[in-house]
Amino acid sequence: MEIKSLFIEFMGDSPHVRIIDYLLTMGELDFSITDMAENAGVGRATLYRIWSNLIKYEIITHTRDIGKAKLFKLNTENKKIQKLKEIYDMLALEELSKYAEMGKMKLVAV
Repeated sequence: MEIKSLFIEFMGDSPHVRIIDYLLTMGELDFSITDMAENAGVGRATLYRIWSNLIKYEIITHTRDIGKAKLFKLNTENKKIQKLKEIYDMLALEELSKYAEMGKMKLVAV
């Protein structure tokens, strides 16, 4: 059974969300299309099918070329992506708070 991230659980499991989740997790690093597909758990054919939307809505941006490979990263200048990053961070903080509270309750109970 595959473990889904908090972001995917909250936003829904779709190829778009998987790609955004992966890129949010990886921060400012850039990736080839193949790397993005493999690491996000999305088929290459599926990624190619949604690629035009990722470009159209400026979700990703081209960073550089290495040989024939083109590298892309999450477009952190995009205001929509900035809001998604806030949600991503908020989900992580809420989860950490839950674990911290559970840890305090265990310490008190002992």
